[in-house]
Amino acid sequence: VQLVESGGGSVQAGGSLRVSCEPSGFTYKINCMGWFRQAPGKEREEREGVATICSDGIITYADSVKGRFTISKDNVKNTLYLQMNTLKPEDTAMYYCAADTPRYRLVAAPAVVPASDRGLYFWGQGTQVTVSS
Repeated sequence: VQLVESGGGSVQAGGSLRVSCEPSGFTYKINCMGWFRQAPGKEREEREGVATICSDGIITYADSVKGRFTISKDNVKNTLYLQMNTLKPEDTAMYYCAADTPRYRLVAAPAVVPASDRGLYFWGQGTQVTVSS
């Protein structure tokens, strides 16, 4: 079971980036997926919910990204996207793709996931987004 992320990178403030996440090896239907981020130097701390999307149509965003970020899922390609526009330096973080497990529904953004709860969900390896001023 893997969540393979791509995209990310470095951009100046006001720019745009798109990150993608492709699940593989899952033997059950994933209900909810999302993007979470972790600020630099906080490897042991919580991951902030940025945006989540569920198969029942529920989409949620953190207040800090509303109007700038858009989460979407291509059900044909089975790929999750996060389009990030008007990026700000405070968006700099490692961005992680997450999916729920058969037992635990993924928490919806803007919920945070403490380090102690990471094992409840599947995570990608993370992709770095750096925004310079």
